[in-house]
Amino acid sequence: MNIRKMSLIALFITLSVIGASIKIPAIIGSIALDVFPAILAGAFFGAVPGAIVGGFGHMVSALIGGMPLGPLHFIVAISMALLIYIFAKLFQHGKRTLAYIVFVLGNTFIAPLPFIFILDIAFYIALVPSLFVGSLLNVLIAWLMIPRLVTVFQGADQRGEAKG
Repeated sequence: MNIRKMSLIALFITLSVIGASIKIPAIIGSIALDVFPAILAGAFFGAVPGAIVGGFGHMVSALIGGMPLGPLHFIVAISMALLIYIFAKLFQHGKRTLAYIVFVLGNTFIAPLPFIFILDIAFYIALVPSLFVGSLLNVLIAWLMIPRLVTVFQGADQRGEAKG
């Protein structure tokens, strides 16, 4: 991985942290715009860089937010990285609509499943509506931004800066 690509990944992690500070009140906690930079990174740079942005972006935004779930944020970061990885693989194989749908459904219903066993079903049920709205907002922003930014990052790809 070259310095330019590492810098772009750090930039997208930073954008994730900035997005985390844009909060929308929700049933449990708040919805933040911290995922769309990871979706962008996955679309432009590939599955592994996107997963790195998703995982690190969540951890840094959780730290800034005071770590309300404590060490459980590690589970969330791993699930976020995995979801972005799957999104990017589907996106790279031309299954873009499916990639967005899988991300929203995975982040809404599958990623919080461990909390049923760790906390309880009531927490899961209360969390799902907020996760759905947050996932949908982040995906819509990414969906709107990707076509507008693709020419910028296609140039980076041709110079060997992307897709690693």
